[in-house]
Amino acid sequence: MGRPSTPLLSREAIAAAAVRVVDRTGEFTIAQVAEALGVRPSSLYNHLSSKDEIVEAMRSWLFHEGGGYDPVPPGPWDHTVRVLLRRYRDTFARHPRLIPLVTAYTVSSPEVMSMYDKLAETLLTAGVGEPHLLDVITLCDSVVWGAALDLAAPDEVWAVDEAHSPALIAAIQQAGSGRERADRAFELALDVVIAGIASMVEDDRLRG
Repeated sequence: MGRPSTPLLSREAIAAAAVRVVDRTGEFTIAQVAEALGVRPSSLYNHLSSKDEIVEAMRSWLFHEGGGYDPVPPGPWDHTVRVLLRRYRDTFARHPRLIPLVTAYTVSSPEVMSMYDKLAETLLTAGVGEPHLLDVITLCDSVVWGAALDLAAPDEVWAVDEAHSPALIAAIQQAGSGRERADRAFELALDVVIAGIASMVEDDRLRG
């Protein structure tokens, strides 16, 4: 019997199967991924040798799925930051159970690191000094993770019947629901982040 014309396994196929397992269970084992692919666990080691490597392959797969390779339209630094963070949020909002999993591993996926390279260079261009650079990137990560979880939340995030503060009750009733509310909150967060970065850069310039 000849070899199949298309390989049964690849990094991408293993990553996609692992994502499906995590979407369903919140975690994965190599045995579960192998079962999802209909192969023996030992077959996976010809492509990815550890759970860490599978996690990084999952990051790469998500990055491709979310349009991470698409060029960012030209514009000022804040435009680039907004585009990168929106893409990252939307990617993980489709797979929110991956967030606690991937944050437990060091990022080494070339595709995802290229996004961080772009973000770092953009922030440097904006005037963020190297001593603050990783702090700002970490802040951006925190906003993205929280916003992704918010976008994946139920339409009714807060039970208005259990609220007692008139201000909170009115806020819940006026906020709307679903993606419209989540997008509005995320865009506000981006405005605050961008304004904060600009203010920090200006303060550093005045002190320098």
